[in-house]
Formats: sequence, structure tokens, C-alpha cells
Amino acid sequence: MSNLMKLAIVFLVILVGVSNSIYVISEVERAVKFRFGEMIEVDIAPGLHFKMPFVHKVRRFDARILTVDAEPASFFTIEKKRLIVDSYAKWKIANVETYYKATGGVERVAENRLAKRVNDGLRNQFGTRTLHEVVSGERDLLMKNITRELNSSVRDELGIEIVDIRVKRIDLPSEVSSQVFRRMTAERDKEAQELRSTGKEKAERIRASADRERTIELANAYRDSEELRGEGDAKAASVYADAYQQDPEFYAFMRSLNAYKSAFSSKSDILLVEPDSDFFKYLNSQDVK
Repeated sequence: MSNLMKLAIVFLVILVGVSNSIYVISEVERAVKFRFGEMIEVDIAPGLHFKMPFVHKVRRFDARILTVDAEPASFFTIEKKRLIVDSYAKWKIANVETYYKATGGVERVAENRLAKRVNDGLRNQFGTRTLHEVVSGERDLLMKNITRELNSSVRDELGIEIVDIRVKRIDLPSEVSSQVFRRMTAERDKEAQELRSTGKEKAERIRASADRERTIELANAYRDSEELRGEGDAKAASVYADAYQQDPEFYAFMRSLNAYKSAFSSKSDILLVEPDSDFFKYLNSQDVK
């Protein structure tokens, strides 16, 4: 073997040894160092570090905020009403040594154990509240209480910190949902019937009031018209009386002419009267030439 080949082999061995001796921990990682399986350094700071090849081993863990999506679970309220709750939790590693000892550094194990804790906490909180408080009134307070209570235990037992817990959805069981929907439909139908009845009652009142006002207006109009007609007839009678008093003979003559006009308005009319009757008084009094 040539000297050049030997130098290349030595350089390669040195390069492999150096590469196995240097490792980097990023800002989003937490790490621990082992020596033949024994943990000798925990929570290694981010940056460049050295280790002995084949002697030391480094385990890295994700230090970012992670999400555990729990399976929907069944809870009972203080009213013994069953609910299907779908929730999730945000968490991160708080103590890497405790985290490794509790979960073996397996993220899935940590998520399973945390999901169980979250469901237990939700079950306890739901069991002390009514359906209204859980759905709307005290949901934020409920989440804060669960987060605080769980953090007091999971920090020491699992080495993790719960950042937040949220409920994505709250559903009624399928066998209860249909009953609730039917009851809601019946209540809405009842409310609609009450509104229709109230509307009809108001409509009848308005219609009756309008009819009454119409009758009153017509009566008042008829009264006013009769008063005006009476005043007109009185004025006409007064005018006729005044005219008659001024020249009674002329007035009688005009009345006779109007009677002639009405009597002889149609050629088919036949009138049988005596020639010397009062009806022809003014005709008989005229000289025939």
C-alpha cells in the first residue's frame, strides 16, 4: 500500500471521527446526552457541542409548541345530560429530563398520556356545570381551570407544560339530537301559531275599528248632506214664497206652464179632462183670433 493511500485512509478516519464528535442543537430542539445508556447531561443549550464517538449518544426532542388532538369523548353534565366533546391541547416540553424518563422520549406516548389527562379534566369540569354553562356561559373559565389544574400535575409527572386547552365541538348524542330537534320544531311551531293568532286578533281589531270609523264617517256625511239639503230646500221655499208674494198671478201662470210642459211632453200620452176645468184655466182665458 502506497504512502498516499495510507494518508487518505488516515484522513478519512480523522474526518469520520471529527464528524461524529461534533453535533449542533438548534433553537427549536431540546437534547440530552448519554454515556453507554446513562444520562450524563440534560437540557443541552443550543449551539455547537462535542462528544466522544461510540461512547456518547445524543437524543433530540422537538421544543416547539405541539398539538395533541384528543379523540371525541362522552361526558355528563351536572344535569346528567350526555355530551360528545371534541377537544385539543397545545403543549411543549418543560423539563427534558422528566419528559424522557416519563415517556422514553417518544412523542406519541406523551400525546396519549396527555390526551387521557385532558379528557379526565374535562369530565371533572363538565360534571360540575350545567349544559348552558358548558356551551356558552363559562366555557373560557372552564378551559382556564382545566389548564391550571393539569399543569400542576403534568409538569412534575410528564415534564411538559400545557399552553392551552380548547373545545372544538360539543354535540348531543344521536339518540338525543333527534328528540331535541323535534322539541325545538314543536316549540317553533307553537311560537308561530301564537304569532299568527296574535296577528289575526290585531287584524280583526284594526278591521273592526276601520269599519266603525267608516260607519261614523258615512253617518256624519249623511247628516251633513241632509242638513245642507234641508237648508237648500228652506232657501228655495223662501225664494218661492218671496216670488209668490211679489206676483201671485204670474207665479200661478208659470206653474201652469210647467204643468202643461210635463203633461204634453210625449205625443203618445192621452189626457182626458173637461175643457172648462181649472187645468185649462190660462188657455181658456186667452182670446182666440
